[in-house]
Amino acid sequence: MNTRFALTSALVLAAVTAQASEDIADKYPQSELYDKPVEVIPHVFSAIGATAPPTYENSGHNNNLSFVITGDGVVVINGGASARLARALHDEIKAITDQPVKLVINENGQGHAVLGNSYWADQGVDILAHAEAIEEVEENGDFILQGMQRYNRDKAEGTRVVVPNMSFDDEYAFTLGEVEFHVLHLGPAHGPGDTQVWIPQWGIVIAGDIAFHERMPPIFADTCTSCWIETFDGPFTGLGATYVIPGHGHPTNMAQVTRYTTDYLKDLRAKIGDHIDEGGELADAYYIDQSNWAHLDTFEELATKNAGRVFEEMEWE
Repeated sequence: MNTRFALTSALVLAAVTAQASEDIADKYPQSELYDKPVEVIPHVFSAIGATAPPTYENSGHNNNLSFVITGDGVVVINGGASARLARALHDEIKAITDQPVKLVINENGQGHAVLGNSYWADQGVDILAHAEAIEEVEENGDFILQGMQRYNRDKAEGTRVVVPNMSFDDEYAFTLGEVEFHVLHLGPAHGPGDTQVWIPQWGIVIAGDIAFHERMPPIFADTCTSCWIETFDGPFTGLGATYVIPGHGHPTNMAQVTRYTTDYLKDLRAKIGDHIDEGGELADAYYIDQSNWAHLDTFEELATKNAGRVFEEMEWE
């Protein structure tokens, strides 16, 4: 290998690794956004959030806030964690194009996807989400808002719970400015109402939380990991996407999100399965070896929780 090429590759890899670190401070201090939107492919932008838990310092921008400029309006994917964060994203959109935002899509019912809905609703923009995500907002919206208010303090000002005014079950397809959108719920995955935005003509999927790679996938108490694997390995992989914007972390490809999503889930399930077969108890399951994944951001926060939840899931399978 050419020495100069090898050195350059190493420096690029080191830079990417550093960018993924949850220890790096706010990259865009003049904005509420954690980082400035980047153009992933022509006309598709994403403001990449911190691969860390939501904090006052990152303003809750720990997921990806994406948008597509179609020629006849802008489609935004994710409402944002607060009204102020949504406004900051809109400021960036207006700096790039004078096209109006025509639709906001919530990728699930979590706070960083839906709490910014209040800003977009005040702009008269329609908001679309899966029926299960809407149920989550209706049932737990006040609790989700209170959690954001605790860490975001004054930055939570002006945010209120707004339920999306448009819903879908399996697919919502539309064309805007000659761009064909397929808003999909491919099956159970990370959480209720997980939504993927597929643009087949450009080979890109804005995947949401079905796909991870720079941070460890969080497993919730009600997550079905076997269902997640089935949905990912089946219809999600079947899209044949060239480009993937995951719910968290930098844009990448299918091989990378496969490695760090279903390969991780399969590895953890195999180890927990062996532990159960040997008569192991929950108390020891927390210490299952997950060292192969220790380089992922949020490993310290999530690894033991994930192991315990998979044990509780598999104990009765």
